Amino acid sequence: MSIPTATYRIQFRNGMTFDRAAGLVPYLQRLGISHLYASPIFTATAESTHGYDVTNANEIEPSLGGREGFDRLVAALKQAGLGLILDIVPNHMAASLENDWWRDVIEKGEKSPYARHFDIDWSRPLTLPFLGDTFEAALDNNEISIKRDPETGKPAFAYFDNFYPLAAESWQGREEEVLKLTDKTAILALHACQPWRLMSWRDAPRDLSYRRFFEITGLAGVRVEDKEVFDDTHRLILELVRSGAVQGLRVDHVDGLADPKGYLERLRQEAGEACYLTVEKILGEDEQIPEDWPISGTTGYEFIAALSDALVDGTKISSLRRAYHEVIGKKVDMQAELRAAKKLMVDRNFEGEFSRLLSIAVEIAAKENKTLDPQQLHSALRELLIAFPVYRTYGTENALPPEGVELLQNVAEQVKAGQYAPDPAALAFIVDILTGDVSKQVEADTATFRTRFQQLTGPLMAKSVEDTLFFRQNMELALNEVGAEPLPRAFSLQRFHEEMQTRLERQPDGISSTSTHDTKRGEDARARLYTLTEAPERWAECIARWRKMNHEKVALLEDGPAPKPAGEWMIYQALAGAWPTTLDIKDAHGLKELEERFLAFVEKALREAKLRTDWADTNDTFEEAVFDYTRHLLSPDNQAFLEDFSQALQPFIHAGLVNSLTQTVIKLTAPGVPDIYQGSEGLNFSLVDPDNRREPDFDVLQQWLNKDDDAVSFDSESWLSGRLKQSVVAKLLHLRKLKPALFRRGDYLPLAATGSLEQQTVAFSRVDKSEALVVILPRLSFEAFEGNDAETRHAGWQQTEIALPDSLANRGYRNILTGEKLKFSESITLEELAAHQPLILITD
Repeated sequence: MSIPTATYRIQFRNGMTFDRAAGLVPYLQRLGISHLYASPIFTATAESTHGYDVTNANEIEPSLGGREGFDRLVAALKQAGLGLILDIVPNHMAASLENDWWRDVIEKGEKSPYARHFDIDWSRPLTLPFLGDTFEAALDNNEISIKRDPETGKPAFAYFDNFYPLAAESWQGREEEVLKLTDKTAILALHACQPWRLMSWRDAPRDLSYRRFFEITGLAGVRVEDKEVFDDTHRLILELVRSGAVQGLRVDHVDGLADPKGYLERLRQEAGEACYLTVEKILGEDEQIPEDWPISGTTGYEFIAALSDALVDGTKISSLRRAYHEVIGKKVDMQAELRAAKKLMVDRNFEGEFSRLLSIAVEIAAKENKTLDPQQLHSALRELLIAFPVYRTYGTENALPPEGVELLQNVAEQVKAGQYAPDPAALAFIVDILTGDVSKQVEADTATFRTRFQQLTGPLMAKSVEDTLFFRQNMELALNEVGAEPLPRAFSLQRFHEEMQTRLERQPDGISSTSTHDTKRGEDARARLYTLTEAPERWAECIARWRKMNHEKVALLEDGPAPKPAGEWMIYQALAGAWPTTLDIKDAHGLKELEERFLAFVEKALREAKLRTDWADTNDTFEEAVFDYTRHLLSPDNQAFLEDFSQALQPFIHAGLVNSLTQTVIKLTAPGVPDIYQGSEGLNFSLVDPDNRREPDFDVLQQWLNKDDDAVSFDSESWLSGRLKQSVVAKLLHLRKLKPALFRRGDYLPLAATGSLEQQTVAFSRVDKSEALVVILPRLSFEAFEGNDAETRHAGWQQTEIALPDSLANRGYRNILTGEKLKFSESITLEELAAHQPLILITD
């Protein structure tokens, strides 16, 4: 298998085509990456901005350049010696009339050859939740009529620009009669004859006949556990792999599949041993990917979580938490908040999925002659789902593996001992169903229950934590990231080093990410916000001052102030993370550009929190009041605040840039395959999607790299612009290409600093046979930018050193960033870190 030395993620669509990407190949080659890592490229809905709403898995998106354009990109990559990794989407497809398979299912129902391709409950009509109201109300409002489908000429229910095909038996032999129908009773009767039912989108959470991706009704689950479905949906994917056009696959949302292991084994068998496979998988605390999965690793969200241990000041974060509690006027119980978020998801957003699970459990109980109250089963199932600590277990239709049984039993014990303990017999019965401890007569029902339960726990966790709790609790936004733990925990360098050693042991070839199309903010915004933990009192003073300066813009509504203090804290912190390093507060155009992006973030943050407004039920008065407050902050007329805000941010900005470079070097030198998300070789202060999917300024990035500099420049402009970061990235990517064995399999050895600034250093080495790399990086550098005496700090670094073990001592080294040749005996004095420069040494 050819393991990438580094990948570069490009988001296709929104102007990025195959030919444009081919034009970037020389730049990517000079940068030093080994594989282009492409977002989904298969045909998707016409308005798709991301490609995960696939309509034809066996066609390459025409608007990107189609197959011919794709082949030109592949040729350019091969000529440059680069590989290609594709992001594939086996879990779902678009539930759209643009999807020929879905349209065929609508028209023919269970008789369609694709009826079993989608995860549909055929005990009832297929639900189509795409109306703004009920079918009857839409009919009364004259929004629905019967017309010929412009594409097929056949009769269809017309709803605005959508034409839902009628089943042939409902109109053949009386076509003209059906087309002339205007009587509402007759139209209702015709609707009742279809193998589907049009319904309001509002009813989808409680009444859906197909499995969806999370809570998106426009994405229908696909049954890739069926070999015929796998073959039909992977025909082109496998052709591209077998032809040599594609060298790797990234599997989207593997936890949504009925049998992830079975799917991956089939994919590995069909794609071959040479294909590099990774999966999008969120790992809980201390959770690892199953050892028997035939993959190289995950896409790296757990790597982001590990970085926080290196960059968060664990000794002061409790002070930041106290400051947050003082502002919002109460102490937050995160365990209770997590429960509330999960309870909301179970009871409302996933009500239909939960009800289906409960009905299966009730049916099994009846067949097993168990006299269990359905309400007690309801409570037991609900509490088990709420308490589930990871995305899912990995049982098959036959059994739950031993580790899954152990996890389930531990969770059940916690539920029994908890405040909301359900009936013990009901809970035990739910556990028995999941573990298969039931009679053979209900084996099929048990397998269905187990599969559905496992397919629900993941979406429930994601929507509860990432898309609810992390928008409600905003003490430290940098920690509210995909893959992060929601409950307070300790942060330490020791834990960071342990995570890196585990990474080398368990997935040395997994992807290490710092930004993705799904992260809540760009890596450099996160790096900056980590510094709040170094100066919690300073940050609290800033918040108090800014709230006072803008107090008159807080609207007093019937349901409370808008924004509330918690909302103000969130807004100021998010704005601090996104603030461009060189933005002039008198630049009206720059402020307006930031305002437009930031308002979109605020809207999403308010609605995802689901407190005073929601995507399903917007509170326009509240939202507009918060938008007005936000607009005022960025108004060119608000110069007093802007001057204060900009000046107060300076030490956070500079310390954040140091963090940025440190986390970049860690990603490029620690175990794992580093991924550079488009443009993140420069500075990335993006907000949540869709802001994080904007195209970077590739022209500027290419101009920077075209300058032939042997040594990396640490001048102020290079720091602030991001050119320094790009230079470091390029140096290390080329080193990775030269020494792949060192970075792939080299031992990871933590190095300890001693002296007055020992806590401001993170250091480690990679050792493979005779080759060694020593990495010494600054951390917790806020005080250095707060006006402290530079001479004193320089003396502190002179008094701080790292002892070298025998394998590293008495050897010659070359400084990767400066080219300087050095020799160290038994220790290294850290003078160079006084200028916040990473010290990266390779044996010479």
